[in-house]
Amino acid sequence: MTTVDAMADEIMKGLTDYADLADEAMKKAVRKTAKSVKDEISANAPKRTGAYSKSWTAKKTKENSHSLEMTVHSKNRYQLVHLLEKGHAKRGGGRVAGKPHIAPAEEKGAEMLENLIKEALS
Repeated sequence: MTTVDAMADEIMKGLTDYADLADEAMKKAVRKTAKSVKDEISANAPKRTGAYSKSWTAKKTKENSHSLEMTVHSKNRYQLVHLLEKGHAKRGGGRVAGKPHIAPAEEKGAEMLENLIKEALS
């Protein structure tokens, strides 16, 4: 084997190792961000009995060797999400003001994910 072939093999091995490390770092960042978003939604959600804020979970939706997709959702109180986030009309007239608790958590989560990935790859 020539030195050029050996060098090409070493470069390819290095790139493969880097790609594997980058994939793992990205998956770890996605998991951490999903948990953080879930915790923030739960903390800022309207609380009357506490069941709605406790219903939030982060679940793995799809994963393969290069990517991970997580979904943050309300397990059993999903019908209330839009009403509580955006507000709604009252039965006798008037409106109930919305309490934004998902949109701010989503924005923070996007920033957090971007920062975690940048840190891991640098």
